Amino acid sequence: MKKLVWIYGLIAGLLCSVSYLTMGEDMDMDKSMIYGFASMIIAFSLIFVATYQYRKQNGGTISFGKAFLIGLYISLIASSIYVGLWLITYYNFRPDFIEKYSACVIEKAKVSGKSAADIQDAIDKANWTKENYKNPIFVIVMTYSEVLPISLVLSLISALVFKRKAKATL
Repeated sequence: MKKLVWIYGLIAGLLCSVSYLTMGEDMDMDKSMIYGFASMIIAFSLIFVATYQYRKQNGGTISFGKAFLIGLYISLIASSIYVGLWLITYYNFRPDFIEKYSACVIEKAKVSGKSAADIQDAIDKANWTKENYKNPIFVIVMTYSEVLPISLVLSLISALVFKRKAKATL
């Protein structure tokens, strides 16, 4: 199981990181979010493949718990790669990311026709995020919160889909 989890975890981590590793200087936040979540879904679909392979290797049986653990371990490995690569990218190649992101959020609020109070709320939230992004722990927690919930949901679905008990013998 260890080899299977490490192989699929490493591949999934790299696949879900592709969206921001290939992002150009002129960031289109809407497209980036679509590409990002699409790459995460594709990457974490490997949880299904790994769970199926493990079940196949074990004579067609796997418990819900074991199936969920496979997904959980792949999720943790892939999410850690995602976070690690983001930290390297952010601090070394895109230190202005949060400024550009905040400006985009504020601009969207202004052109959307929202009330002055809603625009001010968007500005306050953007400023709060910019201030907290100065803390690496905050960056790590926020980055994990982008990716880990998706992978855990897919792990749960995979465990429900692939669980199969051994047939009882008389």
